[in-house]
Amino acid sequence: MNVLVPTAMTATGLFGGYAAARLSGVRAVGGVVLAAAGAAAFAGWKKNAGTGRAIALTTVYLAAFGGSHPLAKRLGAWPSVATVAGATAVASLVAGRR
Repeated sequence: MNVLVPTAMTATGLFGGYAAARLSGVRAVGGVVLAAAGAAAFAGWKKNAGTGRAIALTTVYLAAFGGSHPLAKRLGAWPSVATVAGATAVASLVAGRR
């Protein structure tokens, strides 16, 4: 699998999850998007880089989600999501392949 696929899934999960929660008014909808994209990214990372790195990158993905909340108080919601999505994408590109 191309390294760009799981990288794109992380951006989809973070941006799409926030957008889905905001537009629907239901945070759980955003969580479903976040989880589905994270599961797809995990599968890609596992295939490309092995289980250990897939677990590490999934941890980065979830930490980015968690970190976006306090960061939003300083930057605003969308800039915060963009920042953590970018950081997660860089981590995926660097460590998401053997």
